[in-house]
Amino acid sequence: MQFSTLGSSDESVSRICLGSMTWGLQNNQQDADQQIAYALTQGINFIDTAEMYAVPPSADTYGKTESIIGHYLNNNASQRKDIILASKIAGSGLPWVRNGGDITGEAVISSVEASLKRLQTDYIDLYQLHWPNRQSPHFGRHIPNTFKFSDSETARQTDSMLDILQGLDKCVKAGKIRYCGLSDDTPWGINSFLKLSEQHNLPRMVSIQNEFNLLHAKDWPYLIENCVHEDIAYLPWSPLATGMLSGKYLDGQCPAGSRWSIKQRNGLFRDTPESEAAVKAYQDIAHQNGITTAQLALKWCDQIDGVTSTIIGATKMTQLKENIEAFKAPLSEQALSDISAVFKKYPAPY
Repeated sequence: MQFSTLGSSDESVSRICLGSMTWGLQNNQQDADQQIAYALTQGINFIDTAEMYAVPPSADTYGKTESIIGHYLNNNASQRKDIILASKIAGSGLPWVRNGGDITGEAVISSVEASLKRLQTDYIDLYQLHWPNRQSPHFGRHIPNTFKFSDSETARQTDSMLDILQGLDKCVKAGKIRYCGLSDDTPWGINSFLKLSEQHNLPRMVSIQNEFNLLHAKDWPYLIENCVHEDIAYLPWSPLATGMLSGKYLDGQCPAGSRWSIKQRNGLFRDTPESEAAVKAYQDIAHQNGITTAQLALKWCDQIDGVTSTIIGATKMTQLKENIEAFKAPLSEQALSDISAVFKKYPAPY
């Protein structure tokens, strides 16, 4: 297993991060236990979760994933010290979470307490803001003028960020979280938090996790360059585009129990004719190289300069093993060249 430093922290994390969002809906406790145990044997030391999980989010599944991880940690207490455990506070818009309200410093403190109880641990290694209070260009909202940045008042957002950092600072000083990070944010978000941290001697953001894959690479180059030079760990989520890059949804297929068989909060906005054409082209390249389409996508993601650790997820052990295997050898220069040709043809298929 290869490792990278988690941004400006002193933590070394595996190049693979085990995602957990299916645990509590598509996967049960036994499934999760098997996945965690196997991942640890493969050298993975990084596990990501969130108070909002399982997904798609609902009042019924809220907090279930953290509780499942907590059950595992309670039964395997000696392993806690070997795990870099990351969780996230949900942003606004979910009626069953703080009545849909924004993230605040006070909300951070109470949410950390609730997560610690569910996780059955004394501390969270990396605590992240799941999405910002302001509108951001994620979840299919990256097409120009989908919304107006100018509708968001800069001073109000900056004051909100300072309040959040002050809440995080109290949790860090209390030993309840070790490091802080972002998710589904932008270069302006990153830099605003960094500026406030420096001005007020508050915790520094060490990471950001955003959607990043062969079908959705909008963070290259600007946000990733920002991360490299500001020492922010870049953690791609959905490297398989919610499973689309495995090829299992081609030609209208929708396997029983798969993610797309469950109603999605934001709909199937990734399912476009252009995405399907791109996946078929990547599938051909994968077959030429004797690997699966999913492995091709994961290898590509891992080889992007600036990527720290790729967040993978699986509902079946066979999928998890296939995904982990992808990181054991890089793609050839010819394969990368072939991928680039397809990428240029379909740079933003959704």
